[in-house]
Amino acid sequence: MSTASDLLAMPDATIPQPVGVLLSEVKPERVEWLWDARIPLGKLTILDGDPGLGKSTLSLDIAARVSRGLPMPGSMEHMEPSGVVLLSAEDDLADTIRPRLDAAGADVSRILALRTVPDGEEDRPPSIPADLDYLACAIERVDARLVVVDPLMAFLGGEVDGHKDQSVRRALHRLAALAEDHHVAVVVVRHLNKAVGGNPLYRGGGSIGIIGAARSGLLVGRDPDDENRRVLASTKANLAQEAESLSFHIEQHEGASRVSWDGVSSHGAGCLLAEAEGDQSALDEAKEIVRDILANGPVSSADLRRRAMNEGVSERTMRRARGALGAVKQKRGMQGGWTWELPTEAEDGRTWPASNPGQLGHLRDSWPPSEAEALPFEDVEDDEIEEID
Repeated sequence: MSTASDLLAMPDATIPQPVGVLLSEVKPERVEWLWDARIPLGKLTILDGDPGLGKSTLSLDIAARVSRGLPMPGSMEHMEPSGVVLLSAEDDLADTIRPRLDAAGADVSRILALRTVPDGEEDRPPSIPADLDYLACAIERVDARLVVVDPLMAFLGGEVDGHKDQSVRRALHRLAALAEDHHVAVVVVRHLNKAVGGNPLYRGGGSIGIIGAARSGLLVGRDPDDENRRVLASTKANLAQEAESLSFHIEQHEGASRVSWDGVSSHGAGCLLAEAEGDQSALDEAKEIVRDILANGPVSSADLRRRAMNEGVSERTMRRARGALGAVKQKRGMQGGWTWELPTEAEDGRTWPASNPGQLGHLRDSWPPSEAEALPFEDVEDDEIEEID
């Protein structure tokens, strides 16, 4: 192997000339954004989250906005309608992707799905980086400003080890170069790993080189205060100040899922992951708190919620604790609100509310439910709705 001294002794003809790039020859440019502070143009963005939280539906909402030139959430600025290229391995085009795009109001004539590439006499799914030439052709066909890869691991070629830093960086370097050459935003969807705790940057599946290759990182998590709501938070922001978190929920429109945005959220990425990872311990602690609050008899829904939240229990966790304890709600007269109380066990093992034995007998043979059976309460009483800020 040649040493530095050997290289210096070599004739100039053996070293490419000139060496390097003088920064005086580089023209300064401003970063352009598909979505301010979240998705830069010409760069890679990683979108992380557990399965089932709406990452794919969220990516299609963004695609629909690009196709129509509509403002991104939190913005009033319209853009030029542009094309979108989708690499989707988990959802069917006809029964899932097209209906979701329609529900989001997309111009589907501008959206192209790259499902296969030719391979001899048969077609196969595209792979990264081997088939980036086909991706480039797809980008040019619809004049795309957005490419969605969902999920990344499904499209990494067999020669790429998704858990080795060097292997991943080489593959994503070429994808990043394509993004820069075509000035498109590339959003790469990724599932979370099963690790617990630590920096959110380390929670994405595969090598740390994946988020290392991206200039922006986003995370979808469950809202700690509302199990039916999701939060989009920033995990990495190399090119701008970290964007504020936004909340959303998934709703049904003509049989298809779509995103409905709810505004700014105070929950950051670390909070979202801590809530998910500490879920069981938080539930156990919440059960003790709720049990203590109800120990002396019925308590109004509003008072229970207020006292639990004063103890640091989120509303979502408080509801789960109520269900796990088998707490029973009762109406306080025709015009009254709702109260909650712990069940009382009789000699035969049956349980019922202490203030009204027999009301529960027709509901189930075994009460309270086991923790495995207990589901989060999805109903909210009228007096709770009035007090939710």
